[in-house]
Amino acid sequence: MYLLIDKNNNKFWRFDYYHPYTKKRNTISFGSYPEVSLADARSRRDDARSLLAQNIDPSESRKLETINQVNSLKNTFSAVSEEWMTKQNLAESTIAKNKKFFQVIVDNIGDKPINSITPMDILNVCRIYEREEKYETAKKIKVKCGQILRYGVAIGLCERDVTQDLRGALKTPVVNHMAAITSPKEFAVLLSDIDHYEGTIITKTALKIAPLVFVRPGELRHAKWSEIDFEKNIWSYTPPKTKSKTGVELIVPLSTQVVDLLKVLQPITCNSEYVFPAITSALKPMSKNTINQALRRLGYEKKQVSSHGFRASARTMLDEVIQFPVEIIEMQLGHQVRDMHGRAYNRTKHLKERKEMMQKWSDYCEEIKSGVK
Repeated sequence: MYLLIDKNNNKFWRFDYYHPYTKKRNTISFGSYPEVSLADARSRRDDARSLLAQNIDPSESRKLETINQVNSLKNTFSAVSEEWMTKQNLAESTIAKNKKFFQVIVDNIGDKPINSITPMDILNVCRIYEREEKYETAKKIKVKCGQILRYGVAIGLCERDVTQDLRGALKTPVVNHMAAITSPKEFAVLLSDIDHYEGTIITKTALKIAPLVFVRPGELRHAKWSEIDFEKNIWSYTPPKTKSKTGVELIVPLSTQVVDLLKVLQPITCNSEYVFPAITSALKPMSKNTINQALRRLGYEKKQVSSHGFRASARTMLDEVIQFPVEIIEMQLGHQVRDMHGRAYNRTKHLKERKEMMQKWSDYCEEIKSGVK
């Protein structure tokens, strides 16, 4: 090791050595003097000699370390999460929810390289919501972090998903099922009340159709005229919930009651692609809160009934009262139903039986509603 002094009197520490394998002479710099003291230079020289003893070129080792540091800055948790998002085929509403979760995550650990994320880093973010007693949200934060880390493993940026080490570390959220009326007598009163709803024809029609088709609320409000076949009396669409996983189309047979309601509404909303467009713009579907707000205006509290609860109402009464086979009901609900061999049923199967079931369900709803005084 020596001190090189150039013509401008600048001083640089240099170390000459022979490459471990080629035995060619090479030189490495340890910085300038006095910024790097003699003691520091000697320490760096000793480190270089230690590498040479292991047949490692100190110059190449330094370059590799620089590359790793640059990659670490590029492969932050924030950058990898953005890349993961671009790879997903998600509905717009899901993307919006993900961005909300990721913003909190990014604010806390976004700048850290993904390969240096620890279980405690994730836990600290989750506990932001635990302290607010938002246990379900805390769980979702952990799940989202796990998805990003597993993607990082897949593309070689980290070794494992460290959220696996957090099992049992978070409080278990209490499961709250969607409020639903499953008593035929009470359900009949609800149907009668819906007939007397005083609001726009779009909202009233959606409110009357919702219990008869019992699809997910988001699927109903995104229904498009192009998806409805009035010749076959069916509504065919791909549920957003399963679009990215299976892409399987769901067929909803339409009873004569539902068809009649749609034909009355069609001249009113045919200028929009959506069957139930928003009041403010025909380019957007009805708000996700519209049906629930209509139920509140009818005097039903949140703990009594919700738009999603129509699914449980139909599921219960079709099974216990009308006594249709459970697998047919589940298939129409869009749930994954398996046969005796464990294979998933095609949702287009048993269409004849499902058409019969949907018509009988509408007839049953009309019958119990007519008995309400």
